[in-house]
Amino acid sequence: MEQDKLEILRHSSAHVLAAAVLEMFPEAKFAMGPAIENGFYYDFELPRTLIPEDLPLLEEKMQRIIKENHEFERAELSAQEAKEKFEGIGQSYKVEIINDLITQGNENVSIYKSGDFIDLCSGPHIDSTGKIDPQALKLTRISGAYWKGDENNIQLQRIYGVVFENKKKLKEYLQQLEEAAKRDHRKLGKELDLFAFSDLVGPGLPLFTPRGTTIKEELQKHIEKVCRGYGFQKVSTPHLAKIDLYEKSGHAQKFGDELFQVKSHYKQNYVMKPVQCPHQTQIFASRPRSYRDLPIRYMESEKQYRDEKPGEIGGLNRVIAITVEDGHSFCTVDQVKQEMKNMVEIIKDFYSSLGMWGNHWVSLSVRDYAHPEKYIGDPQDWDKCEQMLQEISDEMGLDAQKREGEAALYGPKLDFMFKDSMGREIQIPTVQLDFATPKRFDLVYTDNTGKEINPVMVHRAILGSYERFLMLLIEHFAGAFPLWLSPVQVAIIPVSEKFEGYAKKVEGKLLEKDVRVEMSLESESLGKRISQAEKQKTPYMIVIGEKEQESKTVTIRKRGEKIQETLSLEDFVEKMTKEISNKSL
Repeated sequence: MEQDKLEILRHSSAHVLAAAVLEMFPEAKFAMGPAIENGFYYDFELPRTLIPEDLPLLEEKMQRIIKENHEFERAELSAQEAKEKFEGIGQSYKVEIINDLITQGNENVSIYKSGDFIDLCSGPHIDSTGKIDPQALKLTRISGAYWKGDENNIQLQRIYGVVFENKKKLKEYLQQLEEAAKRDHRKLGKELDLFAFSDLVGPGLPLFTPRGTTIKEELQKHIEKVCRGYGFQKVSTPHLAKIDLYEKSGHAQKFGDELFQVKSHYKQNYVMKPVQCPHQTQIFASRPRSYRDLPIRYMESEKQYRDEKPGEIGGLNRVIAITVEDGHSFCTVDQVKQEMKNMVEIIKDFYSSLGMWGNHWVSLSVRDYAHPEKYIGDPQDWDKCEQMLQEISDEMGLDAQKREGEAALYGPKLDFMFKDSMGREIQIPTVQLDFATPKRFDLVYTDNTGKEINPVMVHRAILGSYERFLMLLIEHFAGAFPLWLSPVQVAIIPVSEKFEGYAKKVEGKLLEKDVRVEMSLESESLGKRISQAEKQKTPYMIVIGEKEQESKTVTIRKRGEKIQETLSLEDFVEKMTKEISNKSL
């Protein structure tokens, strides 16, 4: 089924849900019920709080309404008539929506009737409720939702559902949900002891344990090594700056209430940095630059801060303190395309090494042409930038899809969209072209004639925020990280105390080669210690007993495999160092 037909099916199912809710709660008040990815929801004000046991009862009512095959009948009324109609049946949220429509200049509105249920709606809908396959529909959960998304308004109850063309598609989706629950980064993060949250520290401020910090540091070392090969040099900038910096860059206006303000005792106002690029412009500006110096490339992995709404914070996906892997090139116009291509190659190499390249598409994110006031810079520069990005997409076979209104404040960009374990799209790497910022900050270099010219700034993030990227990795690998990323690479398990001396010798040899090792010396049984290493998804286990001690060997078991292999200690150490160095999956 085509996507627009699916959307109509899902929106129609929301109406059926509302009819079922009205049957269960005649005093229910209806808010909004749109189609969403994979399904629909509807918000209600109800006389009591819903419980999970209500969902099967509502499903039964929906199935009966579907079976009765009510037609979706459309009628157009004047806005005033519609307002009186919904006032008459006590639907105050619909009345408020109609008042909003009147304010926007709408003289007429449409309503839809199916059976005894009437709703304010622009449509379209399927012909009748019978067109929904009752075996392809399921109500999934209940949550709270503020009216119009404003936390100052009343909190309504939201019922979510999913619906597909047929029961086979629903079954596939439910299986995917089950698999996603096993891969949930919040669940695995706790089980694998990677990160924690504290009410005393505050929401949106993750605390990384030694294991989680190891993964972050390995990612940082890897991406910095790759970028150094392309001429990037590491810089470090403060966590805050005067508000003037962000007013000049345009970010103070863009982020508004998301900025964290910090007041000094000496009456100096600072802002916790929401982005790193304005700081890095000042490193470029700190000394005279010649065309011979360009391109100049800076990279930095540091914290940024955004005052996110409490209701939108969750896990590692949305946090307040964001560790961003960031980089900027300052170059001439003639160097721009090669710089951009280099950055795309870095992205391709990095995601290929994780087995994730290919499960993506590329967005050519351009400005909203109807609202140029949302951006900084000259329209002619924007035209040139967008043309360059299109040429890069064509020349590199990226097949980028143009998306209006998705550009950055200062220029268009190539966004690389990957899928998480639920099949949802998540944007992580990005390459952005910026003629505007260097001009705003009066950045110049001297060309070969002695004339001062503004450089072009190319922004790039390969893995973006470490928090969100770690979320993606945890769910992508279901916590079973490749050897080079695993917090513990080898678990050494001596059968008994008798063999601890040789086990420590094995540990020492591995530690000499920077292999991350954990020795299991607990008093529990051998079986329990092996089971614990398996639960921690450790890539390699070494069980050391009498045979290994006498022959100076190790018996290894690889994660997910039952077959054991015996190697000399020297051969095993060599095998580990080679596999780690190769960044093998």
